[in-house]
Amino acid sequence: QPNAMGGREVGGLANQLAAHMDFDAESIDRVQRFWQAPAMATTPGYKAVDMFQRAADGEIDFLWIMATNPAVSLPASATVRRALERCEYVVVSDCATATETARYADLLLPAMPWGEKDGTVTNSERVISRQRAFQSARGTARADWEVVTDVAARLGFSSAFPYRKPADIFREHSALSGYENDGSRIFNIGDFAAITDQQYDELRPTRWPARASDDCPFSAGEYATPSGKARMVAVRPQLPQLSADPDAQANLARLTLNTGRLRDQWHT
Repeated sequence: QPNAMGGREVGGLANQLAAHMDFDAESIDRVQRFWQAPAMATTPGYKAVDMFQRAADGEIDFLWIMATNPAVSLPASATVRRALERCEYVVVSDCATATETARYADLLLPAMPWGEKDGTVTNSERVISRQRAFQSARGTARADWEVVTDVAARLGFSSAFPYRKPADIFREHSALSGYENDGSRIFNIGDFAAITDQQYDELRPTRWPARASDDCPFSAGEYATPSGKARMVAVRPQLPQLSADPDAQANLARLTLNTGRLRDQWHT
């Protein structure tokens, strides 16, 4: 999902979803107690397409877009561009200055590209790998987590965002995954909650669940659904809808271009 934050209640949303919990009453109460947060989001925010539709309709006045280019990569790009034009204030954090989305930015923040970042990456095999920077940040580029942490502090929430390094965030994320987890939640890397900075720096690729005592249901052919079975979605192929413009149809008959979408690369 695009990393776009709309002007609505977002506290706790990212980490709650990342810890594989939903917005049921039990999960909300658990995360609220873990963070000691008096005001927790109780419902999911808008999905990306819906959020930009609301912004185009004037319901959202502030957008902060990180590391994505929705003016091109999202469906209904005309609606996305209308939303960016209409939105009162747009912040874009990116490592490139000349993107289609950056043209709409009221504030453009220089972000680190992957080769300058330090942290962890999880792939589709559930393997957590350390990502280590191989060059120093150029100019005034900064990590996204640092910028968000500083903004939170300016808003008076420094006690809830005490992070000083990526390892701090990883420890909190790990602790939340294991908090009151009796095995009902498959995602559990709770053993990393007390990892030291040196252990974090030396972390080798690890597949979650990362507790020695956990039996992974995936190895037994089970899925993370109430029934334990996979959910299959039937799709009926359809031909593309050509434009009603005769000239456009003639051009499309000659040449049709599509950016394509792959598992690992589907943006611009």
